[in-house]
Amino acid sequence: MVVGSGIFAQRLSPGDTGLQLLENSTATGVGLVALILTFGWVSGAHFNPVVTLAERAFGGIETRVAAGYIAAQVLGCCAGAMVANVMFDLSAVDVSTHVRSGSNLWLGEVVATFGLLLVITGVVRSGRASMAPFAVGAYIAAAYWFTSSTSFANPAITIGRTLTDTFSGIAPRSAPAFIAAQLVGAALAVAFARYVFHEPAGQQLVVDHEEASRA
Repeated sequence: MVVGSGIFAQRLSPGDTGLQLLENSTATGVGLVALILTFGWVSGAHFNPVVTLAERAFGGIETRVAAGYIAAQVLGCCAGAMVANVMFDLSAVDVSTHVRSGSNLWLGEVVATFGLLLVITGVVRSGRASMAPFAVGAYIAAAYWFTSSTSFANPAITIGRTLTDTFSGIAPRSAPAFIAAQLVGAALAVAFARYVFHEPAGQQLVVDHEEASRA
């Protein structure tokens, strides 16, 4: 969704970066709601290593399961980027040359990731887990605009986006710093959530299978 809508936005609105970002963020936010509703009851619909790591920190899943999730997330994002490239008649792997570097962008990723995990944790622990897909989609669409980095907030998609030299791409040499910033944001969010959201350890961050079935 991120790469495909980025490519199409670039073609639909050449030379208008603001409109391209609007098209990209809208498709991503709306699509994310649909995907979480679709797969939440299957796997919890993490889609994001920092969400998985946060859930591991809260005791919701075991380390072995978390490792499997993260591997699947990275492979899925890479495969998705390649499929998007091919859909738009580009090489499956077209390594990005889009350098995204600077302390302002890294801070943007800390803020974006911190906010994402706070939204998920706060909504679920308030007893409104069925609203999490809409909250997450809305947050991601908004964070495209209020963060300097356009809110990657996901190590797996950061890796996947190195494979496309288009609007949504990121140069491989820029990816490690983005991922490090995302992990910092995640760690801060876990610490903050422990302090603010008073719930016993083991509370899952995402909708579990039984609750999703009832929803």
